Amino acid sequence: MRIANIAGRLSLIVDDNRAVDVESASAGTFAADVQAVFPRWADFCDWARSTSLPAGSVFADDTLGAPVPQPPQVFAIGLNYREHATESGLALPEKPYVFTKFASAITGPFGDIALPDGSVDWEVELVAVIGRLARNVAAGSAWDYVAGLTIGQDLSERDLQFAGPTPQQFNMGKSYPGFAPIGPVLVTPDEFPNPDSIDISCSLSGQLMQKSRTDDMIFSIPAIIEYLSGILTLLPGDLIFTGTPSGIGWSRTPQRLIRPGDVLVTRAELIGEMRHHFIATPPPGDAHSAR
Repeated sequence: MRIANIAGRLSLIVDDNRAVDVESASAGTFAADVQAVFPRWADFCDWARSTSLPAGSVFADDTLGAPVPQPPQVFAIGLNYREHATESGLALPEKPYVFTKFASAITGPFGDIALPDGSVDWEVELVAVIGRLARNVAAGSAWDYVAGLTIGQDLSERDLQFAGPTPQQFNMGKSYPGFAPIGPVLVTPDEFPNPDSIDISCSLSGQLMQKSRTDDMIFSIPAIIEYLSGILTLLPGDLIFTGTPSGIGWSRTPQRLIRPGDVLVTRAELIGEMRHHFIATPPPGDAHSAR
């Protein structure tokens, strides 16, 4: 299944440009509120897979919002690709390195993002969405707790991120408005030939910057869920940004960071493409960010 937030309403994609409004199709069994579906994920999947859906209506890309607009918790895994560890000059971690992005940074797959002062960098990441309460989950059953996968950017203002102390400033430097775009849709794991090996990439103003497969991860999604759920409770609708491959701007010689006017295109196999245009920081009081 492919699930979308279309104009703020929970929708099921039925082909490339047509979708079904879930509240209407279910006669109100499921609400239009996108976030409300995750605590009822098993029931929703049973309904969607057993219902003959209508043909749906055509939708435009600019109506798509974040497929998980208000996650209860947002986790991120640092240094989780072997080639990224190499470009960073760091040893492979022995266990997942975890920080957070604050939920106010979530935005949709298309639109403008205002650049704060400092050094803003890109990080394409596969994002796992939790579909069941998860506590002490073994890696072998962890995929049963995943509602779906989407693509995200762990945008990072490096000056603040590395100002210390760690990890508090990691959290802050990665949580400006719009610094956690996700989308364009949420895809259930069964749609992928192999959910542990998915092609992801991003380009900045026409130049390919990152391209990898998620089987280069040091810790797989099941291993991350096992680790996190052994310490805390994962909630339905939680996001896990699973780490970025090599190719970030901070590690390039010379460095290449995001500038006003740049366009960042982020892609993932079967999930689709996000596109964001970066603008200078608006004057105080003039909020301007991506949907």
